Amino acid sequence: MADTTLAIELKGISKAFGPVQANKDINIAVPRGTIHGIIGENGAGKSTLMSILYGFYKADAGQIFINGQPTTIPDSQSAIRAGIGMVFQHFKLVQNFTVLENVVLGAEDGPLLNTSLAKARKVLGDLSREYELDVHPDALIEDLSVGHQQRVEILKALYRQADILILDEPTGVLTPDEADHLFRILGGLRDQGKTVILITHKLREIMETTDNVSVMRRGTMVGTVKTSETSPEALAELMVGRKVLLEVAKGPAKPGAVVLKVENLRVRDEHKVERLKGVSFEIRAGEILGIAGVAGNGQSELLEALGGIARATGRITLNGVDLPLTGAGANGQARRAAGIAHVPEDRQHLGLIMDFTAWENVAFGYFNDPKYQKNALFMDNDALRADTQAKMKTNHVRPPDCWQPAKSYSGGNQQKIVVAREMERNPDLLLIGQPTRGVDIGAIEFIHNQIVALRDAGKAILLVSVELDEIMSLSDRIAVMFDGQLMGFRDPEVTNERELGLLMAGIAEKGAA
Repeated sequence: MADTTLAIELKGISKAFGPVQANKDINIAVPRGTIHGIIGENGAGKSTLMSILYGFYKADAGQIFINGQPTTIPDSQSAIRAGIGMVFQHFKLVQNFTVLENVVLGAEDGPLLNTSLAKARKVLGDLSREYELDVHPDALIEDLSVGHQQRVEILKALYRQADILILDEPTGVLTPDEADHLFRILGGLRDQGKTVILITHKLREIMETTDNVSVMRRGTMVGTVKTSETSPEALAELMVGRKVLLEVAKGPAKPGAVVLKVENLRVRDEHKVERLKGVSFEIRAGEILGIAGVAGNGQSELLEALGGIARATGRITLNGVDLPLTGAGANGQARRAAGIAHVPEDRQHLGLIMDFTAWENVAFGYFNDPKYQKNALFMDNDALRADTQAKMKTNHVRPPDCWQPAKSYSGGNQQKIVVAREMERNPDLLLIGQPTRGVDIGAIEFIHNQIVALRDAGKAILLVSVELDEIMSLSDRIAVMFDGQLMGFRDPEVTNERELGLLMAGIAEKGAA
């Protein structure tokens, strides 16, 4: 007989997609009224397991028990009726609908929408106050920050009376302050008797937030432990199957000649609003300049202008040669030819074409590479596929199948494909935005080591990240952006998170050093 003190119990869950065994004989028990972490490398099977629990997939074998009762979950509506809600990494919201309309959508009480909206308005007010989910019901989704959009997703689940809430990589798109607020919300949910399942790659979040944690590796469950009785190092070793270096190992930088020089760079968006306001800096060979800041303060526009995507004014020189600022389609190709590689912040919209195969994505921007040319008219697709397979093996992409479409890979494995394409080109300058967003601990170590290796090979690197730990551990110099301007430069050896946090909030003199 199943244990009625458990909110969820999964027994012998298995799921295969063709030859790929995503889940193999998974057993997991989640006590009611706890926050339960699930961690594992990209492709370990975490999201597949939760998709089975939420009714997106049907298990090939195994049983599901909810609150001690055997439960069949053929679809998401059945999961909702069983009291399960899920907040996905990429939100399922209608951008031009209000908060209230999104919450009611699919949960209307009848044909009279006004009645449903009136009821929902009152319930939303109660839920917002109870769980610190402060969102105006009449606000348009497209006008909300990412953190507030995530609160709407949580409100949707609570409105549908979810007692079990699954969150898949919830902080991948949040600022540190938004993440802290989210965890206060989750703590409040637990205190009210709700059960939370937290899928995340971030060991600090696991250690600070969860009561118990389960570790998956290559489709199997390798262990469940009390969070208070483990450590980040022990969890990382369980995830990867070997000891993992959690600190970035790098020696002092040896800066050489100036590679990139940026002078008075300005960018206006489609509404003529100035997003970059006279930014100037330089990066030398053999150094990493980290750009810190809360998302939305000009970092994205800076990367896009440097990468030739966004139209800009001012001046950009690479190794003393001026680069065009028109934002025309050919600019990106010209920059690659000049020696710039670019790992964009948004891998799904700027880094990949999701319906195309891995080998086709590896070709993007590098069609003219001589090793991919069969003759003047045709590409050598066999050579390209062989090169892709080699890159996938080196970068531990799972599954290592170049014929798989990009959309079939987990977010972390998508990132590895983009990183492999760009960082193995021996660029003079690497532009890299949010390099480890949604990436597991083993891959983070690998990507960080690659970045440091490029620096040690005399390359210039511009790193943009909202993760202060990443900025401080990788950068040789740190610049902070606020409202489209550089607030100042700091030495990571002598600064701290408090000082950087003040700069990120705009509290300091502007200027460069």
